[in-house]
Amino acid sequence: MVDTSKFYIGGQWVLPVSPLVIDVINPATEEICATLSMGSAADVDAAARSARAAFPAFSATTKAQRIALLQKIADVFERRFEDIAQAMTLEMGSPIAFSRAAQAQSGLDHIHAMLDVLKTFHFERLQGTTLICHEPIGVCGLIAPWNWPINQIVCKVIPALAAGCTMVLKPSEIAPLSALIFAEVLHEAGVPAGVFNMVNGDGPSVGAAIASHPLIDMVSFTGSTRAGIEVARAAAPTVKRVAQELGGNSPNILLDDADLKSAVHYSVTFCFSNSGQSCNSPQRLLVPAKLMDVVKKLALEVGNSQKLGAPLDETTDIGPVVSAAHFEKIQRNIKTGIEEGAELVLGGLGRPHGFNKGYYVRPTIFANVTPNMSIARTEIFGPVIMLIGYESEEEAIAIANDTEFGLSAFVQGSLPRARAVAARLRAGQVEINAPAADYFAPFGGYKQSGNGREYGAFGLHDYLETKAIVGYGA
Repeated sequence: MVDTSKFYIGGQWVLPVSPLVIDVINPATEEICATLSMGSAADVDAAARSARAAFPAFSATTKAQRIALLQKIADVFERRFEDIAQAMTLEMGSPIAFSRAAQAQSGLDHIHAMLDVLKTFHFERLQGTTLICHEPIGVCGLIAPWNWPINQIVCKVIPALAAGCTMVLKPSEIAPLSALIFAEVLHEAGVPAGVFNMVNGDGPSVGAAIASHPLIDMVSFTGSTRAGIEVARAAAPTVKRVAQELGGNSPNILLDDADLKSAVHYSVTFCFSNSGQSCNSPQRLLVPAKLMDVVKKLALEVGNSQKLGAPLDETTDIGPVVSAAHFEKIQRNIKTGIEEGAELVLGGLGRPHGFNKGYYVRPTIFANVTPNMSIARTEIFGPVIMLIGYESEEEAIAIANDTEFGLSAFVQGSLPRARAVAARLRAGQVEINAPAADYFAPFGGYKQSGNGREYGAFGLHDYLETKAIVGYGA
């Protein structure tokens, strides 16, 4: 069992400067599954100083040395794979099959992808007589969310290590158990003392201290747009780089020549997976008005086929949402949708039938939603999908882009038409016809969905500074 009472600083597990603990709640049972020490600015200062002291030596390591380190991390991660999956099922209610196939597997896949990137990445190149150098940016503050705990931690820690940076990580205090195991993985893999440091805590205390700390050179933050704004404000006085992956309200355009059955199945199951708690969830399904009745029927069939259940049940498709507060937020949005006059096709308010405990939300489908309804403009972050009708392709594109967000978008239909539509969507990543995951494709947002990019070589660049040595080749 991981030790939730300590932080990882300077290669050791240490007690917080000031003792303060909170309960970690199992969302499936509403019972306490752990108590967690909460950090303060003093703990962040200790971690930042440790990272700063370790930076000169680690930044001078060779690419070959860092490749060997990442390979060792991958090996240990693979050995601890089941522990990590089980932790995410316990802390956030992710169904165990999903925890293995998606949550934990994505972390391992990202490590392997970064290994491939690092092997072929050139940190120096001659441009005429100028040497272009990509150097580690320094000490990195990494603030991770609860909805994809390991995926998002790996997408920050591993490229930072690959670049030669040192770091201070703040996992989510809502789902911290998998992060503690990951810290054990890094320790066992032989990450040098001080290179990786981890302090648990909440945003107003530990997150703000990381963002504002003068010894931290950049911050990578994943979370809500509201919190991202506060991170940017805190970071501004020290003019540090801020890379952010924030909220989303992803449109999913169903063209009239799409394979309706497979397209609707993909759309609904994607939206309900992870209990809808994914920033790129395609919650706005844009449907040709003439096909609305057919799509409603297909969506209802798919929705009814999804099994709600205990997270440890191997056959469960949808588990609880992460917390009581998040359950209530989703309920308010569903209530608003009903009051606004959207057609309730499936689900609605309250817990599903037969569930008297746990933060289970009824998977909900709204049809005939109009673009000006508040539910169509809000990131609900739950198992709720909205069917929005459109009359023409031009109107679909306009509706899709009419949002303050721009993280992801989806198009389903014949490839030539889908490509043409994808080119006009204002989003950082557009998926055509349910593609396989690409761990080298850049992921990040336009507009209020953030800045910077994660995954592959694009993610590595966020942790690098660029130096030009002019006259080097003269």
